[in-house]
Amino acid sequence: MEIENAQIQRRRILLQGVIQGVGLRPFVYREAKQNGLSGLVLNNSTGVKIEVEGIPQKIEDFIRSLQDSPPVLARIDEIVVEPIPPQGDKEFIIETSQQGEEQQVMISPDTATCSECLQELFDPNDRRYHYPFINCTNCGPRFSIVQDAPYDRSKTTMASFIMCSACAAEYSNPLDRRFHAQPIACLRCGPDIYLLNRKGEKSKQTNFDAIITAAQKLAKGEILAIKGLGGYHLACDALNDHSVKVLRQRKYRESKPFALMVPDVATANIFCKISPQEKSLLQSNKSPIVLLSKRSHCPVSSEIAPNYNTFGVMLPYTPIHHLLLNVISKIFGRDQPTVLVMTSGNLSEEPIAYSDEDARKRLFVIADSLVGHNRDIHTRCDDSIVTMTEAGVQILRRSRGYVPESLMMNFQFPLPLLACGGHLKNTFCLGKDNHAYLSHHIGDLENLETINAFEEGIEQFQQLCDLQPEAIVYDLHPEYLSTKFALQSSIAQKIGVQHHHAHIASVMAEHGLKESVIGIAADGTGFGSDGMLWGGEIIVADLAGFERYAHFKYVPLPGGEKAIRQPWRMSAVYLQLAFGEAFLDLDIPFVQQLDWSKWDVMSQMIAKKLNCPNTSGLGRLFDAVASLLLLRSEVDYEGQAPIELEMIATPCDESYLFDISNTVPVILDVAPMIEEIVSDLQNQVPIARISGKFHFTIADILAKQCQRVRKEAGLNRVVLSGGVFQNRLLLKNLFQLLIRSEFQVYINHKVPPNDGGLSLGQAAVASAQLNQ
Repeated sequence: MEIENAQIQRRRILLQGVIQGVGLRPFVYREAKQNGLSGLVLNNSTGVKIEVEGIPQKIEDFIRSLQDSPPVLARIDEIVVEPIPPQGDKEFIIETSQQGEEQQVMISPDTATCSECLQELFDPNDRRYHYPFINCTNCGPRFSIVQDAPYDRSKTTMASFIMCSACAAEYSNPLDRRFHAQPIACLRCGPDIYLLNRKGEKSKQTNFDAIITAAQKLAKGEILAIKGLGGYHLACDALNDHSVKVLRQRKYRESKPFALMVPDVATANIFCKISPQEKSLLQSNKSPIVLLSKRSHCPVSSEIAPNYNTFGVMLPYTPIHHLLLNVISKIFGRDQPTVLVMTSGNLSEEPIAYSDEDARKRLFVIADSLVGHNRDIHTRCDDSIVTMTEAGVQILRRSRGYVPESLMMNFQFPLPLLACGGHLKNTFCLGKDNHAYLSHHIGDLENLETINAFEEGIEQFQQLCDLQPEAIVYDLHPEYLSTKFALQSSIAQKIGVQHHHAHIASVMAEHGLKESVIGIAADGTGFGSDGMLWGGEIIVADLAGFERYAHFKYVPLPGGEKAIRQPWRMSAVYLQLAFGEAFLDLDIPFVQQLDWSKWDVMSQMIAKKLNCPNTSGLGRLFDAVASLLLLRSEVDYEGQAPIELEMIATPCDESYLFDISNTVPVILDVAPMIEEIVSDLQNQVPIARISGKFHFTIADILAKQCQRVRKEAGLNRVVLSGGVFQNRLLLKNLFQLLIRSEFQVYINHKVPPNDGGLSLGQAAVASAQLNQ
């Protein structure tokens, strides 16, 4: 019996979100066919447009399946359904993508190789057996290869590879897992692996044969540069002390930890303790580096993460990685677990190499051989880093696997804007409508290469989002290069945002908090509203503004940046604060080893206030105590001394003394704590216990101040942000104290608490101020 024409209806369905390159169109095609609907689906520059025609109940079932069970990589943020006249279509078709007037499309992040592709990769009967570029609509490169939206092969770095007939058939078959998988390829038509030596000579082996040779080189102790999804890694055998030491020497990376890659969770479990949540993070399709606690008996080289009780571990996330580790495992056999150093392909402090030419120029001073391929990377993208804390998951670096997925805001940006972020761990953020597009990790803006990467990244994101900013947002620090970039910009509307307000606002934006909160912003230094260097702040804030309720006592930062690289300077400052010049008579190891000639010069600088800006930075207090206990006079990388202080701590629930002023804002004076720490040192109390007590004291100070502010301001929500809260022991202590006092506590989960999340906070503050 034919359906009466009066029963036939047609709906136009417009989707926005992460919906291109994730298998949505094939899913829509199959669902439409299953429900007996005709019509069409296509990508356009605002997202995906669907038109379906058929019985109303079947249309409702179709829409419900879109909402309830979309493809695994899809994220549908908005569905708009509107009735339109029936067209009398007989079939459902997938139309060619359209270039629209406006572009509001989200490209999905690069994702780890899926289980189905892995099964095919190691199946001798599959035509992609051992093919290093296997992928499908559920996995593989996206953001790193896309050049423009909408996401189609012609707008990616795969455009030059013409599909063979077999790949074209899969690409055109709506029932195939590779239907419209833009990077689809095989051995006949796709990219190839090559192996290059230092003379620039390519080996005769390609693809899997080249990987076998590369694995043999790694097993013999060589260092290799290996091209991944978002750039090059430098790799070596993590159980080979000599190889790791040589890598450190060549990379000029004296002690900063190296990341590790292992074939599976079982291997990681040999030398790390892994919780169910950490296992889930390791095995997720984002495949980040996860910080895991070391086991006491560890076969991995002690050179990997000296003075740490954690390793940064990731699983293989590309077919190249899987093949490489599989071959090495066979070489080593059961005698040795397969663990590779897999660190960023760069000299220290430079951005990672991602173009083949750049890799050859920069990485052969480090690597013995280079494993490259001819699928270009359009946008560099570092590995992401995550950790589990007492308060939940914390992202320390948000990049590959997470970017460029937007963050949904519970407010509308009044106009398109660009927030330029900070100076260290830089990211930028574009805001439009209710979407915040946080960039990949750019790095520290301290050399020309990174500044170029910053500017190139902004241009790339503006192109992908078709967004021309009408306002530009910057940190108040006049010397930040991101600030200078903003102030020199041709964008007329410029908005400065205080550093620590931005930290707190980044958490508020994540959690959709609009009402005032108690904010604790703790980091090394950030430019304050009074021209001082802040960093130990308790504020009451909403998105539009803040009031400073308390801060740690200002102390001089002798030599400015030099004091950050040489934490002994801060130890001396805090000892002088507590004891005056009499600290030079103290019978403690720090004073015994102090270079008195250097102190004499520094004390004169402090007295004359020469290059000694005042700071309330909590990070500098951690530097001081770390140097006092561990006698570390200099550091090789940012945060090294406080991290080592955390690593040695024996947790406890005892607190040192501290003073609180009766002023507005309240000043928190830790001189009594320094006196007691010195007394403990003189009484030969173990430094592990002193460190634990110090950590608890800081948490105790902050928790008590939150109780005071609650009484005065009637607020019960506490927001914690800033780089100091990467310290898991401090965060655990403070979180537990606040929860016991029945506070609602919020931390960063989606963006880093360090300056990598600053740009989101800047964008949120600017939006609130523009909306006033």
